[in-house]
Amino acid sequence: MTDAIRVSRPLSGTDKTLSFEAGRLAQLADGAVVARIGDTMLLATVTAARTVREGMDFFPLTVDIEERSYAAGKIPGAFFRREGKPSDQAILICRLIDRPLRPSFPKGFRNEVQVVGTIFSADQENPHDILAINAASAALMLSGIPFDGPIGAVRMAYTTEGTWLAHPTYAEGDESVFELVVAGRALGDEADADVAIMMVEAGGTEGSFEKYADGAPKVDEDVLAAGLEASKQWIRESIELQRELVAAYVADRGPIETIPYQVFRDYEDDVYARVEAVGLSALDSANRISEKQPRATALAEATADIVNQLSGEFADRVGEIKAAVKAVTKKLVRGRIVNDGVRIDGRGTADIRPLSAEVDLFPMTHGSAMFQRGETQVVNVTTLGMPRMRQQLDTISPDEFRRYMHHYNFPPYSVGETGRVGMPKRREIGHGMLAERALIPVLPSEQDFAYTLRVVSDIMQSNGSTSMASVCGSTLSLMAAGVPIKAPVAGIAMGLVYENGSYVTLTDILGAEDAFGDMDFKVAGTADAVTALQLDTKIDGLPANVLADALRQAHQARLAILDVITTTIDAPRTEVSEVAPKIVTLEIPIDKIGEVIGPKGKVINTLQQETGADIAVDDDGVVGTVTIGAKDGRAVEEARRRIALILDPPTAEVGATYAGRVVNIAKFGAFVSLMPGRDGLLHISKMSPLNGGKRIGQVEDVLELGQAIEVRVDDIDPQGKVSLSLAGEYADVAGDANDVDGPRSRPQRDRNDRGDRGGRNDRNDRNDRNDRGDRNDRGDRGAQGSRPAVSSFEASFEAELANEIGDLGPSDVSFSEGEGGASRRGPRSRRR
Repeated sequence: MTDAIRVSRPLSGTDKTLSFEAGRLAQLADGAVVARIGDTMLLATVTAARTVREGMDFFPLTVDIEERSYAAGKIPGAFFRREGKPSDQAILICRLIDRPLRPSFPKGFRNEVQVVGTIFSADQENPHDILAINAASAALMLSGIPFDGPIGAVRMAYTTEGTWLAHPTYAEGDESVFELVVAGRALGDEADADVAIMMVEAGGTEGSFEKYADGAPKVDEDVLAAGLEASKQWIRESIELQRELVAAYVADRGPIETIPYQVFRDYEDDVYARVEAVGLSALDSANRISEKQPRATALAEATADIVNQLSGEFADRVGEIKAAVKAVTKKLVRGRIVNDGVRIDGRGTADIRPLSAEVDLFPMTHGSAMFQRGETQVVNVTTLGMPRMRQQLDTISPDEFRRYMHHYNFPPYSVGETGRVGMPKRREIGHGMLAERALIPVLPSEQDFAYTLRVVSDIMQSNGSTSMASVCGSTLSLMAAGVPIKAPVAGIAMGLVYENGSYVTLTDILGAEDAFGDMDFKVAGTADAVTALQLDTKIDGLPANVLADALRQAHQARLAILDVITTTIDAPRTEVSEVAPKIVTLEIPIDKIGEVIGPKGKVINTLQQETGADIAVDDDGVVGTVTIGAKDGRAVEEARRRIALILDPPTAEVGATYAGRVVNIAKFGAFVSLMPGRDGLLHISKMSPLNGGKRIGQVEDVLELGQAIEVRVDDIDPQGKVSLSLAGEYADVAGDANDVDGPRSRPQRDRNDRGDRGGRNDRNDRNDRNDRGDRNDRGDRGAQGSRPAVSSFEASFEAELANEIGDLGPSDVSFSEGEGGASRRGPRSRRR
């Protein structure tokens, strides 16, 4: 085994070190690099096919992230106890890697390339997504695969003090108000070369609007532009370290040989010239049709006509003809935008398509809305659930639960096509997470609004930026559902065309403008703060002033959309829907949790059965939280009233009679509920009237759970334990049975008045037994002379009672047999 090649460098402004290692693991891959920051480590490998698959007309790049549970010291929670399909987090990381890498391969390169990242160690402090981007780029630099790198990446967090922090930990990110992931490429080999921003993924953090209310500076367009500019320093550091790795690798192993490959052209120049000559006029006319479907039909007819005209001239080159038609169409669209300021549908560069919105579409949903922008239409539905409905995450990150879930569905009919319907694709997961990120900052805290939230965006029609339409529709449906969001959020998709040195920014781009443009730029936010941003560019470098202008233009569009949203519904409804569950949350002392739950959950289960409410109890180690939910608000109020009585139970009165109900049965008696939060013990020794005055063998012989019974409070001891006896129709019988020493005592006789017993009348008076000594001073009688074992009924009873309901207080307190009360004396012995 050869020695590994390692390079590392400290990251400016942090206490962290970034390191790369090559030449030890996975040496049969074209490129393999182990990257580390803190104690988070991963392996990135890249491999490429040496030939092009027949018929391949695109670049087949795939990126996979393998999150091993062992990296966080966990065993997977699935049934098979092994990793299965990738998590949403892993899919998002794949997309983060793919977006800056894909445009860095040569145009026309069609060899299949696979990038695999395997997470070996996750220290629960340093995220592995940024590390994976840098490691994938480094592995490509060593692989010999044609790649215009290196690509560097960094995460930035905007703190509550108003500064940008590079490479934050999970905790630092949670404490910030905004996080920014940026990837870019250096525009030269110099140390101070400018960095071309290639990819941005950003969003506000949970609770950021609460931090804004407490005085933290808001993240607006100017702050965001400054953050993008600041990120370039750490992107350069990653790029420089990758170059050091390449230099060290070449010095140790020799030059890196580029793999043999062929660049394919979609069409040759002769085909393009002929297509332009015969079809330019028809294509120009078709591209001036504003509506999507008629325009697509006209383009299809023009394309078919061009193919018919040229198929004889270019036999077996129909694919090239069609590709050239697409290239001519792109040139026409871009030229019209740059030269005339007119877009495909006739709009100006800053114009928004017609907007419309509607709420309350469906009667049985908790909140529903429809948002439409031009030919893009989305239906959003919000569902409210109990806290226990939150998603439990089985990942290697510190996050354990997901309270807000945004799911995005893109059916084939939304673009007038047939196709597969079922499991979401990576694109759908990515779009749903982008919309989720845009809305998380404005959601109420769980303390203020205890519901679990799920929003589903179903795309009905698509012609540009359905993800941003989902943001707008989600705002509408959340407000319609009565979710008290901090402020409405709107989203807009922007585009950019760069031609002949001119930059033209487009507002509310169409699908075709996205395909033919040089930038896809999505911004979501409130009237005065950005909540999410996604940017992908296809050009080298985006001047700061162009980016700033694009952000300002997006802000104006966002304000226009917010006007439509607030006209439709001006504020969140004050009450949730009638068909939604009603939820209240109570804070309780942590030592009262056991009383609310009861032994084996009996109390909470009884409350749920009798009230119909769903009750959940949780704690944070300091205070307990009880969440009560039900569709019927009266059930919620009744459950809350009963729990309040458990926390502050009413006091029973000695001598009072209560109509109770048997709630628990033990060997020694029955526990009877007198009122919510207050039970008493009816001892088995006091139940003989229920059996005609005869001794009771088992409590179950005369009582059953849930049975109504009238009882009297005989005594309440200093610990609050209530002793009961029978009342009502059994009162007199019970009173006779309990007269002297309890129900099992016998009538007392005068020991000297026994009558004639034949042969024993001449005995000495039994009271004259001084020779037997004091009964309490018997000494050791030995094994042979010992009397039968003496048992203590009360001691046995108290032991059973303690085992059932817990500590019974000082040991000198016991239940008395007489009158069913408690007395402060030691347990009384009885010889049998």
